[in-house]
Amino acid sequence: MTSSPVSDKRQHVVETAYVLFKRAGFHATGIDRIIAEADVAKMTMYRHFPSKDELIVEVLDYRAMRFDRQLDRLAQEGIPPEQKIGRIFDWHARWFRSPDFHGCLFAHALAEFGDPGHPVFKAVVRQKNGLKRRMRSILEEVMPRGRAESVAATLLMLIEGATLLAQMGQADAAIRDARKAAMRIVAVSRRPQ
Repeated sequence: MTSSPVSDKRQHVVETAYVLFKRAGFHATGIDRIIAEADVAKMTMYRHFPSKDELIVEVLDYRAMRFDRQLDRLAQEGIPPEQKIGRIFDWHARWFRSPDFHGCLFAHALAEFGDPGHPVFKAVVRQKNGLKRRMRSILEEVMPRGRAESVAATLLMLIEGATLLAQMGQADAAIRDARKAAMRIVAVSRRPQ
């Protein structure tokens, strides 16, 4: 099944806005710039996205979906849970080293939209909680649910901290140390308590 020109235009706007937002930020990137870069009519933009907030949420959902597809492939691999967790950290290591790395788009969104009732804030929470849920699901194969929940929250904090340090130019040390700590935490948490 092929996509329609309307959905192609919509997706093109999302992808264009994604590139602009990750480079310059959300508030600093105006709708007129997105329209110009995407080479769409103002009417087209507003037909698909009546407000900038709706576009931002769509961009965040698009980014989350790309990451989720990679995690879906990981979940299907027949490897032990520790290796799956290690692969999540390995994915971050590759991302940190990519020339396109500008820090976490979700963390940037949270910094710019701090109101917990705002749709952008809620989109960030969905993504971060989604990653934590996936790690918890992996860990539940080797530890009780409550412990898996706690360990997943700790691993998320390690990833977020490593991402910030990577943005500060310390990518290699940050992900190496975070991965090592994560593997120790998982190993200790597997032991009967």
